[in-house]
Amino acid sequence: MSAIVLKKIGIRPTTNRILVYNYLSTEKKAVSLSDLESCFASMDRATLYRTIKIFEEAQLVHQIDDGSGIPKYARCNQNAVAPSHDDTHLHFHCLKCKKTSCLTNCQIPKIQVPNHYQVSEVTMMIKGTCDECSRA
Repeated sequence: MSAIVLKKIGIRPTTNRILVYNYLSTEKKAVSLSDLESCFASMDRATLYRTIKIFEEAQLVHQIDDGSGIPKYARCNQNAVAPSHDDTHLHFHCLKCKKTSCLTNCQIPKIQVPNHYQVSEVTMMIKGTCDECSRA
């Protein structure tokens, strides 16, 4: 199935790309390049980085800046396989466990900017304690 999705959006489905795609599809939190390195010890950092960048250019993943200084990546909306998809949502960073996750059910409201301003990206990060940490 993942090979079909990658082909559909113009990405050559190599074994490494399929493995990374499947991992990102099942992961509930955003992951860093280091997280991917830990998970895929047989892949070198450059391969993982290129794979993430290819996925990002194809709008299959999006990069999240959670304030930690380390870029995190999360799979875009499952239904979004078109280059013009709208993946505008909030992100939550847990101050206790340091996990960052997408809050896809919480949309960022459309913000009116002055005439002639062109918005290319809106980022909103909520910080606090996640559900798992709150229950512990």
